[in-house]
Amino acid sequence: MGTTTGSAFDIETLRRGIEGTTGNTLLALYADDAEIRIVDHEHQPSHPTVLHGRREIAQLLHDVYSRDMTHRLDQCVVQGDHAAFSESCQYGDGTRVLAESMVTLRDGRIANQLIIQVWDE
Repeated sequence: MGTTTGSAFDIETLRRGIEGTTGNTLLALYADDAEIRIVDHEHQPSHPTVLHGRREIAQLLHDVYSRDMTHRLDQCVVQGDHAAFSESCQYGDGTRVLAESMVTLRDGRIANQLIIQVWDE
């Protein structure tokens, strides 16, 4: 017999975190031992960028949110202990970035995330 503990994943907090000006709100959504895998043109599926724990995730978020760019949560679907969301970003020079994420949730926080991202070149 299983029971769900903790709070549900909050899509509005995700939106505020993604669309904010710092990564602090977004960082709060990750479990302490969370893992992120990032796949893109430079980091192919067989050799993704892998981040372990909130400390490494915080460094990534600090880098991303220190750039001249805007971020928007386009869609998010939550079902049980999984969520998927689409994010669109734009640099000040007009360069666009799209990212798709699939996450596994534990106690309402992100435990694992796969990000597939593409950008204008």
